Amino acid sequence: MNAPDIITLGCRLNSFESEAMRDAATKAGHSNITIVNTCAVTAEAVRQARQTIRRLKRENPEREIIVTGCAAQTEPETFAGLSEVSQIIGNDVKLKPETWQNLLSGGEHVLVNDIMSIRETAGHLIEGLEGRARAFVQVQNGCDHRCTFCIIPFGRGNSRSVPMGEVVAQIQRLTDNGYAEVVLTGVDLTSYGADLPGAPRLGTLLEAILTHAEGVKRLRLSSIDSIEADSVLLDLLKSEPRLMPHLHLSLQAGDDMILKRMKRRHTRADAIRFCAELRKARPDFVFGADIIAGFPTETEAMFENSLALVEECGLTFLHVFPFSPRRGTPAARMPQVDGGTIKSRAARLRKAGEAALAQHLERHVGRISESLIERNGKARLADFTPIKLAKAGEPGRLVQTRITGHDGTHLLGENVEETLI
Repeated sequence: MNAPDIITLGCRLNSFESEAMRDAATKAGHSNITIVNTCAVTAEAVRQARQTIRRLKRENPEREIIVTGCAAQTEPETFAGLSEVSQIIGNDVKLKPETWQNLLSGGEHVLVNDIMSIRETAGHLIEGLEGRARAFVQVQNGCDHRCTFCIIPFGRGNSRSVPMGEVVAQIQRLTDNGYAEVVLTGVDLTSYGADLPGAPRLGTLLEAILTHAEGVKRLRLSSIDSIEADSVLLDLLKSEPRLMPHLHLSLQAGDDMILKRMKRRHTRADAIRFCAELRKARPDFVFGADIIAGFPTETEAMFENSLALVEECGLTFLHVFPFSPRRGTPAARMPQVDGGTIKSRAARLRKAGEAALAQHLERHVGRISESLIERNGKARLADFTPIKLAKAGEPGRLVQTRITGHDGTHLLGENVEETLI
């Protein structure tokens, strides 16, 4: 059976959910549709979604276009006004098999409900992502925080967790099927468990996985809020070799006043201390981070504090977001920084990030390290550093790779020995 086309915009969790929707739509017999899984994190992301929809319809006018994702949830009227769109599906129902079974059956054109009314999240297991290189398990969805710049809680709803037993069972199945690496995904991973009986924390979940899911070789976390890391999680990150030495941190800024106006829960000192503490225990630990350039009221001195955070936290993989006001958020009503300044500051942050990455890559040259082979002749080290391989290998294999150089964004390497998995 032919599978539907799917276009994924935005975060890693969207990529995960796209595969779940592809599977559900395929089982429901839909092949002549294109699913656009949208992102709402910035106004630019919504604009790109509209452009993508119009382009897809021009290129293939016979295919029905189904729009879903965070922008569809927060701005259904935006997409309802596009003649190219056949149906709009909200985040609360997009992973339900019955949604795809009833698709285009003459029901509602806009199937978007109150996301805040959702109290549970089901675990969805995806095995095909990245050509079997690694598997992704969604353990949490939604967010209880209300950062002043962020629209995502209104697209994802409040925080909801998958029960620990279900997560452990899923990961056991993955390891039994030969996966060497499993990634835990969620919108706000460190809020895991608050809605479950006994309120277990993320560290408790990791402890259960590492204890009860036999054969787990590599376990990776996606983005976390470092200030919410519990003591068990910190101890495991410092000492457990099966937990990969890489974290992507939701930092957003490096100035305390801006952090306060963002309604973040950490200070500049908290961020620096967290990175130093983990790197003291595991010197090979690598950090990525989200940083916003040009948040409302940001002065040059405030921006310099964010810029300095790249070095002071030892950040390697930087995701820079030029501030973009989202309708309905408090930050959209604050005094705005002019667009030219925002663009300039974002460029300066990216330049600092590029320099930090180049220094990190240089440190790996000449080493032999274990890597996980991905598709298209690429691999990644345990610290998530990407490698271009001289010769492609089988995705999902752990290999010993000699690092011969780098090109500024990727390491260059050749496999010297395979490790059986």
